[in-house]
Amino acid sequence: MAGMVETSDAAEGRMRLTVLGGFLGSGKTTWLRHQLHHGLLADAFVVVNEAAETPVDDALLSQSAELAVVAGGCACCEARDELVALLRDICDRRVSAEGRRPDRIVIETSGLADPGPIVSAIRSDPMLAYHIVISEIVVAVDAVYGLEQLRQEPLSRRQMELADRLVVTKIDEADEAALARLLATLKAINPGAAISGAVKGSDAALPDSGSAEPEVLGEVGDGGAPIRALKLEIGEDIDWTAFSVWLSALIHARGDDILRVKGVVRTPAGRLLLQSVRKIVQSPEILPDDRPLGDDNGLVFIGRGFGTDQLARSLRHFAGLRE
Repeated sequence: MAGMVETSDAAEGRMRLTVLGGFLGSGKTTWLRHQLHHGLLADAFVVVNEAAETPVDDALLSQSAELAVVAGGCACCEARDELVALLRDICDRRVSAEGRRPDRIVIETSGLADPGPIVSAIRSDPMLAYHIVISEIVVAVDAVYGLEQLRQEPLSRRQMELADRLVVTKIDEADEAALARLLATLKAINPGAAISGAVKGSDAALPDSGSAEPEVLGEVGDGGAPIRALKLEIGEDIDWTAFSVWLSALIHARGDDILRVKGVVRTPAGRLLLQSVRKIVQSPEILPDDRPLGDDNGLVFIGRGFGTDQLARSLRHFAGLRE
């Protein structure tokens, strides 16, 4: 279902808008960081959408020329009106020449967002359609978990089917045969999309999928229990060694339910970004210590079958803290 890009001459003078999508933990932000500083998206106005009330990804994109956040819901549904209002404001400021006049906008969607309704909302709004042209829908695909997501997550499949360009990330971490099968499957479900590879945000050559057979996918179902985003506050009295062991044990035991963990915490080692995708825990990244204390020390858990109270009780029990 690729081919949603507008290419008519009427696009001249309008801002180009790129929708960047991809399932939870697919590497959207890592890829975008590289593109903002080294690629074609340099100097773009960035809109970050996060399903959780407290955003995290904006901390990683703070060096972009201009950035706005839409948090607390996906831009395809709960936060759609907020996104439209923000885009109208950008158009107003561009016309009135107040501040910078961007020529390009990038919307980094939540990992739970369907790009289709976002594109439809922009095209159906007369003001936005006059000022903005949809340039491209880019979808990041996790080379390690992409096939599993295609089998189990209907939303992930819809994201990939809608893309004009598929960026297969983490290709250095994937099994060669599984990667070849993923590439063959992507070509089968979206033959019109361009496909490229990436490692830690940088462009990387994809292997030849050769004679690999595409995955035979069944009908898209409802995906089972809904995916929720919950925030766990980390108290100042926490023992960081105990916390690290607890988080590792939790992800190992519940990695099929806890699809994504991300957050910024202040530890004795500095201000750290913590992230995991299912059972793969990424190395902590040290971030600049340039934000108020209240902005940090919270982890966002995205998945199924657990609640904030359960997580908090588990952590405090493991760390030997009183309720």
